[in-house]
Amino acid sequence: MQTLQKYLLDLATQAILAACGENINPEITASTHAHYQCNDALKLAKTLKCNPRELAQKIIEHFDTENIEKIEIAGPGFINITLSSSFLSAQLTQQMKDPLLGAPKADHPMRIIVEFSSPNIAKELHVGHLRSTIIGDALARLFEFLGHDVLRLNHVGDWGTQFGMLISYMKEYATDALTGTAEAQLPQLMEWYRAAKKCFDENPDFKKRAQEEVVALQGGDPNSLKAWRTICAISRQAFEEIYTLLDVKLIERGESFYNPHLSNVVADLEAKGMVTVSDGAKCIFLDGFKGSDGKPFPMIIQKSDGGFNYSTTDMATMRQRVQDEKADRIIVVTDNGQKQHFQMVEAAAKKAGYLNQQFEHVTFGVVLSSTGKKFKTREGSTEKLIDLLNTAIERAEEIFQERLPDLEPQERHQMAAILGIDAVK
Repeated sequence: MQTLQKYLLDLATQAILAACGENINPEITASTHAHYQCNDALKLAKTLKCNPRELAQKIIEHFDTENIEKIEIAGPGFINITLSSSFLSAQLTQQMKDPLLGAPKADHPMRIIVEFSSPNIAKELHVGHLRSTIIGDALARLFEFLGHDVLRLNHVGDWGTQFGMLISYMKEYATDALTGTAEAQLPQLMEWYRAAKKCFDENPDFKKRAQEEVVALQGGDPNSLKAWRTICAISRQAFEEIYTLLDVKLIERGESFYNPHLSNVVADLEAKGMVTVSDGAKCIFLDGFKGSDGKPFPMIIQKSDGGFNYSTTDMATMRQRVQDEKADRIIVVTDNGQKQHFQMVEAAAKKAGYLNQQFEHVTFGVVLSSTGKKFKTREGSTEKLIDLLNTAIERAEEIFQERLPDLEPQERHQMAAILGIDAVK
């Protein structure tokens, strides 16, 4: 279906050709003074060395105005166009019959990666995760609607030192959950994680065991990997319950997916002369990034103890998504607290030649607690997302019970789920 803009472009092309013999691709843009505006008379007047208002008048005289309510000159030669109400009504009727509602299908479909939601394993989703999940899903749906090839990625936090603490604690206090003889839920994992963190901070022997467990896990120890997979499976089950309620579809590809590539990425960056050793850590110093003291601010890609971090993982992520996934466009949706991090990752990835494609970091404000602070799952004071969604459904069901008491219970619950979840979204 032809868009309104394309319709006017065709009319403008014909009018300009008839008025001055120039066959150009005109520009039609939205206007605050009319529906659309054409500024080509100003540009052509310079080429033809004539008065722009007089040229605009000639163009108007050759315009097909059958579906135009008003067309007039403004300022030095702007052409303002207002379409007729009857024409707009007919177009709307036609658009309602179009599966795409009149939206233009992508002429050249792109491979677009949208990374969103991205919770941490062993931690429940709280209301702070909702914005990334819904914004990312909305973007993915729009691109899919327009015919693009969209890869929806859930970049979960499923790797790191915290697993050494949790696995060590569970091996000592929750062996049944690791062996599968007792079923564990995500809330229990969170309790164990908080207890493990306390032991890690207060018990030197436990801290040592946890650090050894991290080494074993990263080294591929079968028992450690089995425990890690169990923890991930418990978390995944809880995540999927919420994603199903929200009708959000994601492919999980966590930090662990990129872990085998981190050493190679660091070596490649070193070979390209981008790495500087500072206080034992391998860093990248990028133009334009300075600390509060005015000194160059480093992006650390390997810590002094040899460990990797988020920057290393995200550099590997950029490279893999372009080289292997053939992404034309990459979109990452997070809160604005990660703005500088992704600015540095983008700059470094482009400098390294990993990223020549379009990258966008879509940010949003964080959800604050009643005390005005950002939610932190590890402190145990967050509003669980599953509780919020269930409350919304319950309140919607109460409304239906009051206004439509004759509804069958099953139908009432189904309608309440739709209304409650959509209200939250």
